[in-house]
Amino acid sequence: MAEQPIIIKRIKKSGHGGHHGGAWKVAYADFVTAMMAFFLLLWLLNAVTEEQLQGIADYFAPSSVSLSSGGAGGMLGGTAVGKGAMSSTASTPSFTLSLPPPTLGEGGDEKTDPAEGASQEDKDGRSNQDQKDAAQQQKEQQEDRAKPMTEEQIVKANAEREQKQFERAQEMLKQAINSIPELRKMADSLMVDNTPEGLRIQIVDQDGLTMFPLGSSEMFGHTRALIDLVSRVIKQLPEKIAISGHTDSTPFSGKSNYGNWELSTDRAQATRRALQLAGVPADRIERVVGRSDTDPLMQNDPTNARNRRISIVLLRQIPPPSTVEVTPEAARSGQIPDSLKGPAQTLPPPPKPR
Repeated sequence: MAEQPIIIKRIKKSGHGGHHGGAWKVAYADFVTAMMAFFLLLWLLNAVTEEQLQGIADYFAPSSVSLSSGGAGGMLGGTAVGKGAMSSTASTPSFTLSLPPPTLGEGGDEKTDPAEGASQEDKDGRSNQDQKDAAQQQKEQQEDRAKPMTEEQIVKANAEREQKQFERAQEMLKQAINSIPELRKMADSLMVDNTPEGLRIQIVDQDGLTMFPLGSSEMFGHTRALIDLVSRVIKQLPEKIAISGHTDSTPFSGKSNYGNWELSTDRAQATRRALQLAGVPADRIERVVGRSDTDPLMQNDPTNARNRRISIVLLRQIPPPSTVEVTPEAARSGQIPDSLKGPAQTLPPPPKPR
């Protein structure tokens, strides 16, 4: 019997990939959508102004805050966010003492380019005029520098510059203490005024708010914070510093051989140490004295709490006039500078011989 041949049948399965599937359509649709969004973004960027773009950027920019923790509670302890953050009762306020940037224009002046929308001819004319004005101003400045200044003019210019610095420091201190919530209640304890000696900064006691414990020179934490604030302004100025301590006229009832003179001196020394710890160089300290109750702030009330205070003076730096040397030869010959001559005097006539 003949054997039947073995037949092998192949079954070819048809797949769903290739051009017969629909997955490519989804990818193509995503691509077209992305391209449309891209061109829409380009159109929006071209349509808005730079001010609008800056406003959008500022809106999405994260605001920076500083968070500090520490301390054991109290007015200057705990945690605070932003300006005025303090870490303990002896920590320092967190803020910057810098003037705001100058504003553009004055009053209601516009801050846009005045040449915007003008013709090219107007722009060229304005540009030429600006160049002429700048050249004229530079010429005048060179002429002013070329003019020799007298000694009196130099002293006057230095005094005016120093006075402006004092006024700026005075305003900075007022703004700084009012911007810190923890120190705002101590605004009446800080007195700043201009004196012939210099810029005087006084830290005074109030009823119910003292800078030192009774009969002690160990200052409270809020006093250290206030002195640190003062030091930030002092470090921006070059003047020498004079520190004096003052007490009221209440008799001292502490330890023996220790009175208001010693107490005022010790408090002045404690202030000096606090300023140096805050970064004020030691070579800027001109003198440290205790005045006891000899210079009361409230003249008609010697026992008033405001008489207890610390005075920090930024001494003026007006240079004295230059000295003029007169040699013996010049004195004998009568060649004495006019600045050293006194008022003219008329000698009486000699007596007539009898």
